[in-house]
Amino acid sequence: MTDPEDLSGFLDLAWRRLDRRPGAGRDPLLMTLATVAPDGWPEARMVVLRGADRAAGRLEIHTDTATAKVTALQADPRAELVFWDAGADLQIRAALRVSILPQAAGRWAQIPESSRMAYGTRPAPGSPIPSAFAYDKTPDPARFAALIGQVEAFDLVHLGPRHRRARFLAADGWRGQWLAP
Repeated sequence: MTDPEDLSGFLDLAWRRLDRRPGAGRDPLLMTLATVAPDGWPEARMVVLRGADRAAGRLEIHTDTATAKVTALQADPRAELVFWDAGADLQIRAALRVSILPQAAGRWAQIPESSRMAYGTRPAPGSPIPSAFAYDKTPDPARFAALIGQVEAFDLVHLGPRHRRARFLAADGWRGQWLAP
């Protein structure tokens, strides 16, 4: 991993680390998605990054439409993704405005059969059940959604030999500003 010396190189590093295509023996890119529940409490959960599009400034994750994160995003579309990349000594925080694309049919066709089980749990995820396995997992394309996060800001922290931190805003054309780490 190269040590980012300038702002543009630092932002390039973040996008390169996020834009890892699935497959080719790579582990899934796990991140924490933070939202605010309708009752005002923060909620955070692990998600898998399914796509990154630097040109459009978007990050994509997939979900079951019956989850609490969908309810939270319907009430307030603001969210944050947090990722620690040990291989690059890099923390990425991405502030997002999320759009929910229900029944993203074109995407459903690309979901491996084994992964489709995650979309259609009955009762709905988070519902009380009488015992550990009192639920069914039946793939249901009507319960599949893509969450498209429009990146509004990045806060990047590199923990190399000399720590560095910068914030990048979409509103100012991603110019960037160094911050004290």
